[in-house]
Amino acid sequence: MLKIKSLAVYCGSSNVCLDVYKQAAQDLGRVIASHDIELVYGGGKQGLMGILAQSVLDNQGQVYGVIPKFLDKVEHGFEGISELHYVDTMHERKQKMFERADAFMIMPGGFGTLDEAFEIMTWKQVGLHQKLIIFMDIDGYWRPLIDHMSHMVSQGFIGPDDTNLFSILTRIEDLDSFMLAGKSNQDDYVGKFA
Repeated sequence: MLKIKSLAVYCGSSNVCLDVYKQAAQDLGRVIASHDIELVYGGGKQGLMGILAQSVLDNQGQVYGVIPKFLDKVEHGFEGISELHYVDTMHERKQKMFERADAFMIMPGGFGTLDEAFEIMTWKQVGLHQKLIIFMDIDGYWRPLIDHMSHMVSQGFIGPDDTNLFSILTRIEDLDSFMLAGKSNQDDYVGKFA
């Protein structure tokens, strides 16, 4: 089994997203808690972030959140989680999440989610870490982005092996078999400067 003790999940804070994404966040929280994995996330109470954190708590799991003080008015820091940290900047948030997490999952989200996803992939590409990165492609949400990454390969901006920086799952229930497999397409990934 893949040894994941803490999973950083990047996801949206929008309350107006489709129900299919809200259900996926709730289901993911249940799976995370059932594997005794700590959720590491952006600390907010809104949108998928809040649904996910609440689901982990409802299933007796542990939740570690990090939220910038200036976002507290919008995303509302989730005071009821296991551990909540307030920081000054977005960079501090991402750094603390990176340090705490053994692996990363990218759920549907907006610009902030994309920022986090590309930074964590870039850090892996340049050899700053070898942690798992998983795109959870619920209802085809990430398909256009994944197709664009193939276009980036065809245009010579990233190498063919760079698509092994991450794995793609399409259903929350696939996470169990992914972890039980004990290995992934990322196992042999060699960074850009290796």
